Amino acid sequence: MNICVIGAGYVGLTTAAVLSDCGHYVDCVDIDSKRIAVLKKGIVPIFEPGLKEIIDKSIQNNFLTFSTKVKEKIAENPIIFITVGTPSLEDGSPNLSYVKSVVDDIAASITSHKTIIVKSTVPPGTNEEIHNMLLEKNVDPSLFDIVSNPEFLREGTAVKDMLEPDKIVIGIKRPEPLQVMQKIYKQVHAPYIVTSLTGAEMIKYASNAFLATKISFINEIARICDAYGVNVSDVSLGLGTDPRIGPLFLRAGLGYGGSCFPKDLQGLTYSAKKKNIHPELITSVQNVNDTQIDVYFKKLKSAIPDLNGKQITVWGLSFKPDTDDIRYSASIRLIDKLLEEGANIHAYDPIVKLDKPNIICHSNVYESVKQSDVLIIATEWKEFKGIDWLKVKEEMNGNIVLDGRNIIDPRTVKYVGFHYLGVGQL
Repeated sequence: MNICVIGAGYVGLTTAAVLSDCGHYVDCVDIDSKRIAVLKKGIVPIFEPGLKEIIDKSIQNNFLTFSTKVKEKIAENPIIFITVGTPSLEDGSPNLSYVKSVVDDIAASITSHKTIIVKSTVPPGTNEEIHNMLLEKNVDPSLFDIVSNPEFLREGTAVKDMLEPDKIVIGIKRPEPLQVMQKIYKQVHAPYIVTSLTGAEMIKYASNAFLATKISFINEIARICDAYGVNVSDVSLGLGTDPRIGPLFLRAGLGYGGSCFPKDLQGLTYSAKKKNIHPELITSVQNVNDTQIDVYFKKLKSAIPDLNGKQITVWGLSFKPDTDDIRYSASIRLIDKLLEEGANIHAYDPIVKLDKPNIICHSNVYESVKQSDVLIIATEWKEFKGIDWLKVKEEMNGNIVLDGRNIIDPRTVKYVGFHYLGVGQL
């Protein structure tokens, strides 16, 4: 099939790559000429395991092209994917200007039938609004179908998530576009959930809100465990074995970050308030997450009351492992608090090299801890689980390890002479 993917960001690149790998002819377009120029040179500007290899192969086999000619490619392709960003505005509402700009381009370019598939995360009612916008621009309704097809990609496993999803959510106004979607995803085997345009939008928002709720729930439980001397990992295990709950997203730590959960919870809250609904649970989920760093910071201050002039090493800068995304990263927010206290920050991340004043980034994990008074683990990279703790102890001046992700066994670091700090960890 001939497909145009509008937006060469995280979702757009993954979508274009996987669809081309499935044998479709894909034109990936973006108005950012620098980004397109980089992609044409074979450089993938984001880190996602397996993505570059697929893109290289698809380009070589002429199944994938990159271009800035948005209107031209819209006119040429019968299937249009909208994958542009919807970042939060100051009031918490999603910025839909990029989506609306694409709608303008479609209205100006459409001369034959288009199946317009919206993968961008948008508030309830947006796809209906897109449909009405095209009608208001005098586009013949027989020339287009709107499909809401939200993405459920996890950074670090996005390629796998698109090839092996647990579901494919399709929101439609009439049944005919469903056959088109089934042809597009012919090589992807997963159950279909078919609903209305707004129903699909709500499934996406509700999914992320529930996952964020599980994270904030276990973090609040960890605070209570800490007060009672209980290991929160034992509690997580007990909860996770219950089939009604499940084990995923029950690891206590610094809290969630990234480009999805914070933005989508704000968007859902804003959407609810527009209808005079005050989502108390979702608001509490955000409040717990916003204060989770303070809990760890207080724990550190109890061990070292004066952080001024102290050298602190932070392991992990991305908001989660296997990605270079630092948007809403708990690690970055923690570093900012440490800098306010006058600490000297050294950092190590396997992928991210932060260009930020007063931070020294290292390319070697052991070099990063030399002469440091404190070590903080802020992202759960697999590399950190195989660390030689005796070597780390020899390199450091101090003996404080703050485990912000509960990824190391406290007994291991205590054995070599460290003072272990965690929340809900004995």
